[in-house]
Amino acid sequence: MKLNELKPKAGSQKDRKRVGRGIGSGTGKTAGRGVKGQKSRSGVSINGFEGGQMPIYMRMPKRGFNNPFAKSYTTVTLRRLQEAVDTKKLDTKGEITEQTLVDAKVVRRAKDGIRLLGGGELKAKLNLKIASATKPAMEAVEKAGGKVELTEKEKTPLVKGEKKEKKDKTTRVEKKKAAAKKK
Repeated sequence: MKLNELKPKAGSQKDRKRVGRGIGSGTGKTAGRGVKGQKSRSGVSINGFEGGQMPIYMRMPKRGFNNPFAKSYTTVTLRRLQEAVDTKKLDTKGEITEQTLVDAKVVRRAKDGIRLLGGGELKAKLNLKIASATKPAMEAVEKAGGKVELTEKEKTPLVKGEKKEKKDKTTRVEKKKAAAKKK
């Protein structure tokens, strides 16, 4: 068997229909489009057109959005870290950074950073320096005698019902009045 002799199974692939190839083909003359009308002409796109009625995709409400500033973290669990220590991929002495985890093939790539999740059990004492970690994961690492240092300052989430504190509470009109007084 050679690469140039490979063929798909007989009958598994059907030839495409070649339209407009003469009367004998069965799809000659009008090429299966019927006679006259908008759909028989070229350059017409009426998919989703509902005869002037507001189309369904415009009647339906919009939901959600894609945050262009959202960070995409690579996740790693406590179980995965313990397996890496047991197989001697990770050295427990010294600091374990994101690059160390990538080099040890614990994770494939770091993306915007690595987030530690609390799945599994950790017995080894590790000093981690990563972008993000969940609270239970941090507690588990500290319980095992290690520590977690976060490289990115995580923003504290707003509590429902509370408003964000504004730095400058002066309004635009008050600023104009103050500027006029200075002159």
